[in-house]
Amino acid sequence: MAAARHLRSGLPLLRAHLAASESAAVAQGSRGFSSQVAKPSGKQIKVPEALYGGTGNYASALFLTAAKANALDKVESEIKTVVEASKKSPLFSQFIKDLSVPKETRVKAITEIFAEAGFSDITKNFLAVLADNGRLKFIERIAERFVDLTMAHKGEVKVVVRTVIPLPEKEEKELKETLQDILGKNKTILVEQKIDYSIMGGLVIEFGQKVFDMSIKTRAKQMEAFLRQPLEI
Repeated sequence: MAAARHLRSGLPLLRAHLAASESAAVAQGSRGFSSQVAKPSGKQIKVPEALYGGTGNYASALFLTAAKANALDKVESEIKTVVEASKKSPLFSQFIKDLSVPKETRVKAITEIFAEAGFSDITKNFLAVLADNGRLKFIERIAERFVDLTMAHKGEVKVVVRTVIPLPEKEEKELKETLQDILGKNKTILVEQKIDYSIMGGLVIEFGQKVFDMSIKTRAKQMEAFLRQPLEI
């Protein structure tokens, strides 16, 4: 019930906070969440949002290749499978991180393993490129950024809600409706709840680069900082 009360009292603040953020983004010409869902037509395919850095470049290249082949869902599933394998198998995890293994050996092993697993040519070739360039160790981060692109392409927005107890169904629905109003009816809101006792109570809402912190921990810190300020006499 405490989480529910915090959510109900915080929703007006959340609405105002997000509305202000969206207005600022539009004023600055930011693509962000206000951008339209990508609708590739023919060869005019673009990444739905700009990613930077090495992992961003790899994820963007994979997205463009998969989108042109109309294979985004399959490639996403295969890339996630690779990440899961690296988490479950210490041997495989060590292999993809060990740069002492000759690249020819890495490429040959990766190609054979995932050919036998029935992976698509797009995913096999992509993994081979990573193996050749010594970048397989970044597969988890590349996969995360690739999924960010596929979600943006489909108009999906992942929202992580951290609380000390599960958010009641009614409050989760209310949160979704608030975010839907702000982000637009063309977006699909996907809420992921996480239990985090460190916040002490209240809740923290995260999506994209935005964080709305209504936790008791943060409020306590704010109060402590306020009490430490010298009194003006």
